Amino acid sequence: MPFQALEIQLTGPVATIWMNRPDLHNAFDETLIAELTAACIALDEDKDVRVVILAGRGKSFSAGADLNWMKRAANNGLDDNLNDARALARMLRVLAEMKKPTIARVQGAALGGGMGLAAACDIAVASTKAVFATSEVKFGIIPSAISPYVLRAIGARQAYRYFQSAERIDATRAREIGLVHEAVEPEQLDAKVQEIVASLLQGGPLSHAAAKDLIRAVNGRPINDTLVDDTAHRIAHLRATPEAREGIAAFLDKRQPNWIGE
Repeated sequence: MPFQALEIQLTGPVATIWMNRPDLHNAFDETLIAELTAACIALDEDKDVRVVILAGRGKSFSAGADLNWMKRAANNGLDDNLNDARALARMLRVLAEMKKPTIARVQGAALGGGMGLAAACDIAVASTKAVFATSEVKFGIIPSAISPYVLRAIGARQAYRYFQSAERIDATRAREIGLVHEAVEPEQLDAKVQEIVASLLQGGPLSHAAAKDLIRAVNGRPINDTLVDDTAHRIAHLRATPEAREGIAAFLDKRQPNWIGE
């Protein structure tokens, strides 16, 4: 489909969603939000796509909300603001709940909603030139839509500091608090992303989706009979699938499973 604010790059089983508003630091407005939602849905349904990378053209990953969009929102009524907020929240949820592995490639600033995009991806890899912030309180607002994903990444204790202080977080600190998995020199960023992609492509597509669903089902729940029985049902169900049979047979036969390409 044609996009105004995005560019989709397909390389074999890997799709890269490029936010393509470099002059505006990939800040998002109604158009980018709608297009990113549509792109995530389409790529999640594409059986030929195994891994999705989210990246930004230019110097910044994403500077968060477009100032002109925010200015319009400030002049709108409650209903319009609620519709905008729901669209943003839905976009983040669609990204976070994709069945396929997602990687944020963060080369520069990821501020406000941009930090939320990085946190909503399963894996985040940052350049040492990347910088993060939940800067919303400086504008008299709060990082509301992104909060479930940022809290999932850094925990409540760190959120109490950064949601209120709006301090800039460099890549090293971001790795320390769990916001990103890797912080590498700029010239190593793509190599590190591809290293992780190569590892992801070794896994079965159905098992990736099941692993993500497992995390959501188990995280934060007490370990009791109900939870233990649920985990037993999950593995028993998967063992009976053609993908699991193929994976086990390939291991025993000392060959690659059929989901790994040339």
